[in-house]
Amino acid sequence: MNDVLKQIKNRKSIRVYEDKTISLEIKSEILNAAFEAPTAGAMMLYSILDITDEVLKEKLSITCDNQPFIAKAPLVLVFLADYQRWFDSFCFEDCNPRKPGEGDILLACADAIIAAQNTVVAAESLGIGSCYIGDIIENCETLSELLELPDYVLPAAMVVYGYPVEAQRNRKKPARFEKEYIVSENKYHRLTMEEHVKMHNMRYEKAGLVDKNISEDIKAFCNRKYMSDFSLEMNRSAAEYIKKFKSNY
Repeated sequence: MNDVLKQIKNRKSIRVYEDKTISLEIKSEILNAAFEAPTAGAMMLYSILDITDEVLKEKLSITCDNQPFIAKAPLVLVFLADYQRWFDSFCFEDCNPRKPGEGDILLACADAIIAAQNTVVAAESLGIGSCYIGDIIENCETLSELLELPDYVLPAAMVVYGYPVEAQRNRKKPARFEKEYIVSENKYHRLTMEEHVKMHNMRYEKAGLVDKNISEDIKAFCNRKYMSDFSLEMNRSAAEYIKKFKSNY
């Protein structure tokens, strides 16, 4: 197994960092990795916000489900799905363009997240941990104001980076589902009840959690995540963003 594959396999979310800055040179390497990512039509349908203002970092940590480690991270990047830049180019050149629609912004979201993942891989190769912050999708009105987002821009992801403390570096990576439950050939395979039970059991065994009650655990997870207030707010917020891209054809 080569070094790149090892780093991808070993990489895990890091939420506690050493009190150590990331040099401008290394920060530049991380950002440059984003620019080399695959992108639809070479359009680079994303923008990146480098959050250096400590007050803004603190506000983001509160807005994103009250997670203090965000404010303490040495590097915070917000990856924006951005169709505004190309739309403005079309307008400047009198192309008489239609307004961006839902498909356009989904394509931009894909571009932004691919770019974000390139930075995560690059950071890992440089000994720097990272953590995706999905909560950047919440509270669209507040975020739009804080980040001064125009109409055809929305946050796709936020990633925080830093040198992991020893305990985080040695922490066991959460177990993943087995390949047979994730990869199917040619057509989608919808799992049966029995396959669901086996899938979860196998993951628990990998994690050393042999006494787990699958039914109770899934119900608790559903309430804690899927049915939670932050999840409902994320859906409301995403719907508000998407409204800007509706009925534009």
